[in-house]
Amino acid sequence: MHPSILAGDFGRLADEAKRAEEAGADALHIDVMDGHFVPNLTLGPKAVAAINRATDLFLDVHLMIYNPYEYVEKFVEVGADRIIFHFEATEEVQETLDYIKKCGVQKGLAFCPETSHEMGLKYFDQVDVILMMTVHPGFGGQAFMPEVLEKIRFVRKMNSDVNIQVDGGITDETAKQCIKAGANQLVAGTYLYKAKEMKEAIEKLRRLR
Repeated sequence: MHPSILAGDFGRLADEAKRAEEAGADALHIDVMDGHFVPNLTLGPKAVAAINRATDLFLDVHLMIYNPYEYVEKFVEVGADRIIFHFEATEEVQETLDYIKKCGVQKGLAFCPETSHEMGLKYFDQVDVILMMTVHPGFGGQAFMPEVLEKIRFVRKMNSDVNIQVDGGITDETAKQCIKAGANQLVAGTYLYKAKEMKEAIEKLRRLR
C-alpha cells in the first residue's frame, strides 16, 4: 500500500511520513506538480528531502510536470527511490527512462485516463511500474473513473510481470475492482490519510489482494 502524502497535513510533512511508516505502508507516494502539466502546485526537492529524513519508507516520486528529464537528478539526490513521469509530459520518453536508470533508481511511466493504453506498449518491458491514473491528475479527492479498468486489463495481458499501480479514487470497492483487473500496487490518499486508523485501513486494503 502506498499512501499519498498529498492528502496529508502539509504543515506536518515529517509527522505524516512517519505516520504512514508506522501504519505499515509499503512505500510513500509523493506527487510533484508544476502548475502547468496539471493546474496545481505541490512539493519540490526540499520537501522530498525533508520527508526522506523523516522516514525509511521507499519514496515513490510521481512527477506531474513537463520536461521531467530536467528534474530527475534533483529528486534522486534528495532521496527518491523511484521516479515516475508522465508519458504525456515529454517527447523524450526513452531518453528520460534511460537517464533514470543511469541515476540508479527504479523507473515508472504514468498514463492519464484519456491516453490510449496502446501508445506505451514499447515501454512496458522497460519499466519497474506502470501507473494508471484512475482520476484526472492534479487534485486529490476525485471520483474513480471505471473506464480505466479495461486499460489495466490490457496492460496486464501484455505484460504479466510488470507492476501496475493505480492512483485516484481508491476505496474498498474500487480497490477490489483494480486488483481483479490486474493492478498490484494501490496509491490511496484520502482513504488512508483521512481514516480514523491508517493502519487498519492499510490492512483492510491489503486483505483484498
